[in-house]
Amino acid sequence: MLTQKQIEEIKEHLNQAQNPLFFFDNDSDGLCAFLLLQRYCGKGKGVAIKSFPELTEEYFRKVHELNADYIFILDKPLVSEEFFLKARELNIPVVCIDHHEIDKDKIPEFVNYYNPIFNSPSKNEPTTYLCYQVSNNKNDLWIAIIGCISDSFFPEFYSKFKKNYPDLSIDSKNAFEIRYKSQIGKITNMFSFALKDRTTNVVNMIKFLMKVKTPYEVLEENKENYTMHQRFKEINSKYQNLLEKAKKTSRNSEKFLFFQYGGDLSISSDLSNELMFLFPEKIVVVVFVSGIKANISARGDNAREIILKVIEEFEDATGGGHEKAVGAKIKLEDLEKFKERLEKFVE
Repeated sequence: MLTQKQIEEIKEHLNQAQNPLFFFDNDSDGLCAFLLLQRYCGKGKGVAIKSFPELTEEYFRKVHELNADYIFILDKPLVSEEFFLKARELNIPVVCIDHHEIDKDKIPEFVNYYNPIFNSPSKNEPTTYLCYQVSNNKNDLWIAIIGCISDSFFPEFYSKFKKNYPDLSIDSKNAFEIRYKSQIGKITNMFSFALKDRTTNVVNMIKFLMKVKTPYEVLEENKENYTMHQRFKEINSKYQNLLEKAKKTSRNSEKFLFFQYGGDLSISSDLSNELMFLFPEKIVVVVFVSGIKANISARGDNAREIILKVIEEFEDATGGGHEKAVGAKIKLEDLEKFKERLEKFVE
């Protein structure tokens, strides 16, 4: 968790900013982290980062378009050197709040960087948790819960949420159980799936979420969240179909589950998370094939160590993440060899 000094520093940055721009990772943790800070300071706009693995230089055009005087980067461990250089050239302060393992030496000195893994002790709390430490708004407790649970983290304030929203909760201290056996999981997926919509719809969803007061306003379909609900229904139908296909592949091996799919929709992270819940004893690897690239989402014990070891000999391969949750990207032509090496490594 953040130290009190770090919390006060982040608050000071938020107070100094007149027109902050929040870049956040394209998932529920990133979105909830942004919502907590924006609702706390009442200023700024948010942009979901869809580039992988890093926040690329191209996104800096948003700084110009929105005339931002402060940049906040949430839940994104990798930022291109060119992006940082542009911020420095224009003398725009940059604040990064993250919880991934990275080489701290690669962070420029002018960047205000906050990550609990460099504090002691740390439980590797998700970015939503860190931002809730900053905002500390009881009315936004439900947003903090959604973000934490979406990132497989059980926060100590869950009991308060359960007391306020007993119909949306279950009696458990297991983040996976809470996500997949309560209404919290539905909201998590609604956020995640809606972020995969067209930019206009994502912007409208963010505007809606910046002002809602309770999770019931998200769950109950109305004219303001109609598009978000329609997107959820559309993707959830495809998601459930892919999930059933993936579950059948679990019979192929006792130690790992490998599932590959294609199309126009990448939901590998969502699929791999639920498959890890269903098959906790396995290494889960979900691969989304897009063009000449294969995007990999892996879950399970030592998943990061395994995947990074398997891809280290592949040219232009990239990867990173947490001990039990990792993302990677390889060339499509290397996919069969990747699968063979993975099987040998796991078996």
